[in-house]
Amino acid sequence: MSTLPSVNLGSLLSALGNSGTGIDVSGAVSQILQTEAIPQQQWQAQQATLQGQTSAINTLEGLVSTLQTSLQGLGDPAGTASSMSATSSNTGVVSATAAPGTAAGNHVVVVNNVATTGAWYSDPVANSTTALTAGSFDIQVGSNTPTTITVGSGVNTLSDLVSAINGQNLGVTASVINDSTGSRLALVSTASGTANDFTITNDSSVGFTQAVQGKDASLTVDGIPISSASNSVTGAVNGLTLNLVSGSAGTEVNVAVAPDSDQISQAVSSFVSAYNAVIQNVNSQFAFDQTSNTSGTLAGDSTVRMLQDALLGSGSYSSSGSAIATLGQLGITMNNNGTLTLDNSALNSAVQNNFSAVQSFFQGTAANGFAAALNSQLSTFTDPIGGAFTVELQSISSENSDLQSQIDDFQVYLNSEQARLTTEYNQIDATLQQLPILEKQVAAELGQNTSGNS
Repeated sequence: MSTLPSVNLGSLLSALGNSGTGIDVSGAVSQILQTEAIPQQQWQAQQATLQGQTSAINTLEGLVSTLQTSLQGLGDPAGTASSMSATSSNTGVVSATAAPGTAAGNHVVVVNNVATTGAWYSDPVANSTTALTAGSFDIQVGSNTPTTITVGSGVNTLSDLVSAINGQNLGVTASVINDSTGSRLALVSTASGTANDFTITNDSSVGFTQAVQGKDASLTVDGIPISSASNSVTGAVNGLTLNLVSGSAGTEVNVAVAPDSDQISQAVSSFVSAYNAVIQNVNSQFAFDQTSNTSGTLAGDSTVRMLQDALLGSGSYSSSGSAIATLGQLGITMNNNGTLTLDNSALNSAVQNNFSAVQSFFQGTAANGFAAALNSQLSTFTDPIGGAFTVELQSISSENSDLQSQIDDFQVYLNSEQARLTTEYNQIDATLQQLPILEKQVAAELGQNTSGNS
């Protein structure tokens, strides 16, 4: 009988796994799935890039929108570039405000008397809940039909009268006034002027006294007599509001209307700041960082490049037919990096010495000045329907949705692979768990001993 070679099953089991303990099924499956998931990880990285681009475009679009808002204020004939100020020589008599676009000039105002508001008060009683004598009284506002107020039958105190009168919306306001003598009912017209004055008649209960008669204001503007029910007089001079403070017959007050250089300078300064915020953001996209060896998120974006060209081109804008034709004549110069610098002294000089030319530069003759021209260019980017930013964001969103669909579909595949591999490796593990028993059985069958002979 021939001799069989010795068989070391322990070495065999060691190559396959720890004898008696099997294999790490979860770890083995996880390693395989990590390799399988590389395409999914690449898609997710693309999504992160798209999300970064979306955020960067939204930020840039917000900055451009702010710039457009500043341009609209400069280009609107009723906006800040047309701001006017009104200065009174005696604010104790009359103050004034001027709407944008009000014609510059001087006006002489004389306030004979201010408008007054009609007021009545009752005789005093102990307090607001003291029972009143039953009776009635009539309230007539202007030429309206008198309204009878009955005291008694539920309306028995001053507090009751306040509720009853205010609830009828007669044009007067009722309230209780308290002092050392007790409580009184005070009635005041809701508006000043003769037409809003009111009377109280046929009083058989409360006892009223007239405090103030409602009268119209009387004044002259540039010698023209004017009456007004309100102390806020509008319409006498287009765009000018006169706020009457006190009557001073014979006292002439000069009201000067002139361009509000502070407001206009602030509006131009806001434009320069908004412009610089946009161009600095655009420049940052193309800047190369040697440390990270990268450029901005939108470095390869053609829309951003077009925006940069539009902004840089605005520096060479020139209008015709106006004493001020360029930004430089307003004290605005463009630096090498595309940002703007504002010389406030030069701007203020232009506003004070040639206000109409400043307006003409920004507004043109029919909303066709610098502000409208640049705003129109920017609208091609920010238009919510067909703007370049809108179209690009829609494209990114569509691409992101496609990637998400791929990721979701691939995840279904990975889940099925995980289930399949787990089943297979569990079967392998179960087999390996049985090898020590098989080793003993084989050894017994072979009659293996220390000599290794059969």
